[in-house]
Amino acid sequence: MVPAAATASDGSPPSAPAFDDLFAQRWGATVRLALLLVDDEASAEDVAAEAFTGLLRRWEHLADPARAQAYLQRAVVNGARSVLRRRRTARAWTPPHAAPGPSAEELAIIGDEHREVLLAVAALPQRQREVVVLRYWCHLDEAATAEAMGTTRGTVKSTAHKAMAALHRQLGGPSTSSGEQR
Repeated sequence: MVPAAATASDGSPPSAPAFDDLFAQRWGATVRLALLLVDDEASAEDVAAEAFTGLLRRWEHLADPARAQAYLQRAVVNGARSVLRRRRTARAWTPPHAAPGPSAEELAIIGDEHREVLLAVAALPQRQREVVVLRYWCHLDEAATAEAMGTTRGTVKSTAHKAMAALHRQLGGPSTSSGEQR
């Protein structure tokens, strides 16, 4: 479901065509980013829509409209955290159950290796998954990842290192002893 980006909260058209262009260019990527973080298409679309709505509300007051994409990424990460926090709270009141896995059609389309990687990334703790998605799927550098997550570059570096080590273990990569060089 694509929200009506062509209207502001009062029903009037947005103040700048640049917003419409940004929306048209980034809607799909924004939803995909949210989907990788929340694992639910409906929630991902809601998170993306809220991010764009927040951006539209602030559009007139942006000091640097070129930073709108960074705002969207950070809004999506924060929105995904909120969704996951609400899920965690809701699950605390009911017995935990396994999250639904990919459908048979999805499994048939995705190759075995690709599926293993996606399942391994999904098994990572939330922060590590966020870093992996932002750094390696969205191709953000450490500074942009830190900004999107609201943390420091050092935290991004250490979290990425831990995440990659966990993925390496889960995917059965070659082991290296502390004396071996890569």
